[in-house]
Amino acid sequence: MAALAAAGSALAVPAMAEGPTTADIMNDANTPGDVISYGMGPWQQRFSTLDKLNSTNVSKLVPAFAASLGGEKQRGQESQPIVYDGTIYVTGSYSRVFAFDAKTGEKKWEYNARLPDGIMPCCDVVNRGAAIHGDKIIFATLDARLIALNRENGKVIWNKKIGDYQAGYSATAAPIIVKDMVITGNSGGEFGIVGAVEARNVDTGELVWHRPTIEGHMGTLNGQDNGITGKTNATWEGDLWKTGGGATWLGGTYDPGTNLVYFGTGNPAPWNSHLRPGDNLYTSSTLAIDADTGKIKWHYQTTPHDGWDFDGVNEFIPFDAKMGGKNMKLGAKADRNGFFYVLDRTNGKLMGAHKFVMQTTWADSIDLKTGRPNFTEGGRPGAPSGAEKGEVVFSSPSFLGGKNWMPMAYSQDTELFYIPSNDWGMDIWNEPIAYKKGAAYLGAGFTIKPIAEDHIGALRAMDPKTGKIVWEYKNPAPLWGGVLATRGNLVFTGTPEGYLKAFDAKTGQELWKFQTGSGVVGSPVTWEQDGEQYVAVMSGWGGAVPLWGGEVAKTFKEISQGGMLWVFKLNN
Repeated sequence: MAALAAAGSALAVPAMAEGPTTADIMNDANTPGDVISYGMGPWQQRFSTLDKLNSTNVSKLVPAFAASLGGEKQRGQESQPIVYDGTIYVTGSYSRVFAFDAKTGEKKWEYNARLPDGIMPCCDVVNRGAAIHGDKIIFATLDARLIALNRENGKVIWNKKIGDYQAGYSATAAPIIVKDMVITGNSGGEFGIVGAVEARNVDTGELVWHRPTIEGHMGTLNGQDNGITGKTNATWEGDLWKTGGGATWLGGTYDPGTNLVYFGTGNPAPWNSHLRPGDNLYTSSTLAIDADTGKIKWHYQTTPHDGWDFDGVNEFIPFDAKMGGKNMKLGAKADRNGFFYVLDRTNGKLMGAHKFVMQTTWADSIDLKTGRPNFTEGGRPGAPSGAEKGEVVFSSPSFLGGKNWMPMAYSQDTELFYIPSNDWGMDIWNEPIAYKKGAAYLGAGFTIKPIAEDHIGALRAMDPKTGKIVWEYKNPAPLWGGVLATRGNLVFTGTPEGYLKAFDAKTGQELWKFQTGSGVVGSPVTWEQDGEQYVAVMSGWGGAVPLWGGEVAKTFKEISQGGMLWVFKLNN
């Protein structure tokens, strides 16, 4: 019988002798018998070396079992499963955690966070996954807490506050494990919070370091001041930096070779850019942070003085490749703003920037020498006049992004990135706004619009060395789920129409699909168990599109709600 863990319990559970260590987690990409990190390794390439399931036999893939999250708490299920020692761990909407038997699908335990009234998640009540370390499953909650549970029974080991939910803070990202620390970010950029990355002792939850992402705010290390982020008022005027946004709501990646954690930062607050002259560092950027000290080693700002809500939180994925005749340590990012960036991950130098969407009306290109966008004249929404809204402009991509939160994959075999992208635009205008604690801090209005007759979503295979799109698969509804690539020449992703699909990694040919009964906005994973290769994904329609998509969202309003873990294997 499944045990229901009481959300408010502070019961201390003795540490177990066994469980994944930091070294195991760092080696996750090379151990296909489990999935013990978000992204299947610290680089989060979401690439599996398994090939028992491949492009020649994927047509025989069938369900092994399905497990329901149950209850009335459906909404978006954006979680990535963790698989270890015969158990599958998933997080669910409304800050829940489930443990299922990996062979039968039987529920072992369930944990429900007791969320207070008044939480303010901007973009649905989602959670993107948990971390595992030793005896613990660690996840973030919508009331801005980080909680460690005993992985055997779901009992609380520690529970720490990372932000004030009454001021608009929340948390939705899957934490990462680095050097026996759990590192995570925060959410709430639409409420004028201050973005931050922080590291905590994985055994106790005690804070090791805290690094704000807005210039002018003090960082800490082991309880002591650790230097101000940037330089106060260098790129922000007046007191605007105090409510500057820049949330780190997607989480980060880690490169053991450089000892850097890479976190993307969200939009500046408010959206109305005319109220905050300057580049507004370090919003809409990628930050490289020293894992030991929390110091920013380099940054790259993809959208300086962002006026379109082009959060730069998209994952920065390390990879090694030859560019310009040299073997280089690189990283790639498909940004909300519609450009695909390749940087030297050791120093942040821009190596390449290419469009991966149909159009980018806000900028026509990126200057490779300066790293700055070549802004399009008239592409920024106009300033308000008194109480009147400013000039309306059409902008593409829409603020929902050329790519939003959904993680891309990189194949070490094809050397291509597989990007779940969307082609859409928006009418956007600015409005007067003033900060008020706990209130939405936008100063903008918008209407989302399609820009193509035959699709919104597009899975695109891009060569990072040339910026060329090798193939694309177009989908009527927006793509909102993660991608998985395998040595079996396969690429998996889900669609809002309810399908999990498999494609030929080299050609893009659709090879297999399965209807899960609700929109797939989770991230698939694969592993080997008892000599067989399994694939798992969460199904459950939700996320930002039905909440913020306007007329576009109404086009797909008939998609059923859901909350299911689907697990597949070959029908031998």
